[in-house]
Amino acid sequence: MIVIQLSDPHIVAPGELLYGRVDTAEFLARSVAEINRLDPLPDVVVMTGDLVDHGNPAEYEHLRRLLAPLAMPIFVIPGNHDAREPLRAAFAGDGYLPADGFLQFAIEDYPVRLVALDTLIPGEGGGLLCSARLAWLDHVLASAPARPVLLMMHHPPFLTGIERMDRAGLQNSEAFAAVVARHPQVERILCGHLHRAIDRRFAGTVAGTAPSTAHQLRLNLTAEGRCGSCSNRLAISSMCGARTAASSPTRRCLASGQGLIRCARRHSAATCSTRCCR
Repeated sequence: MIVIQLSDPHIVAPGELLYGRVDTAEFLARSVAEINRLDPLPDVVVMTGDLVDHGNPAEYEHLRRLLAPLAMPIFVIPGNHDAREPLRAAFAGDGYLPADGFLQFAIEDYPVRLVALDTLIPGEGGGLLCSARLAWLDHVLASAPARPVLLMMHHPPFLTGIERMDRAGLQNSEAFAAVVARHPQVERILCGHLHRAIDRRFAGTVAGTAPSTAHQLRLNLTAEGRCGSCSNRLAISSMCGARTAASSPTRRCLASGQGLIRCARRHSAATCSTRCCR
């Protein structure tokens, strides 16, 4: 089974540019075209939040038009820039989103179960998996303990070392980790939010963030480091089974010495200008 992860496209209304300069629609359209050229074609695409930038219906309509050419099913979840009800309305016809409540669901049609979580706190940058959402997850995982699972959520459940983003991270990640640790069939946790790729071990499995299809976040691991972003080439993180396909090298963080970081820049450690690799 081949799963493509897209994340954080931040689509705005037609004719607008994000921050007055980033053509997020063009970046997403190029990503969709690239996916459709893959051979073999992926089985599904998942999109891990911040689908649009302001959460209004016009943006979701624009997003649907951009995604329409995809040759395979797509499953989406909300991020902190999304709004539940406009998102639910925009994707209601696809049949997988619940009619009310949190936008959590399980897709059972593939060799790997796709289990989606809703970490949205309306009006806030950070995320939360409350007791109700965690109870739902525990029940869904317990219902099929022998089937491998791919979890998807917007906010990563781990600290990244980028302080500004960590302050807008996931609350009660320890409770989430306890649930995941009880269910060893969880093969991978796919996240967004960070606008760059970072992978690490978490609760007996592997959790990681994907780059945005548009603007990327610079890796700044200094205390109170300024959060910058840059325009980058197409960023698609693909996954086949439990293995992640990535062209970039995996290195250890030079600043902290902890965890494994897959650098989203296409370079070797010897030419790394940000000193994030060794």
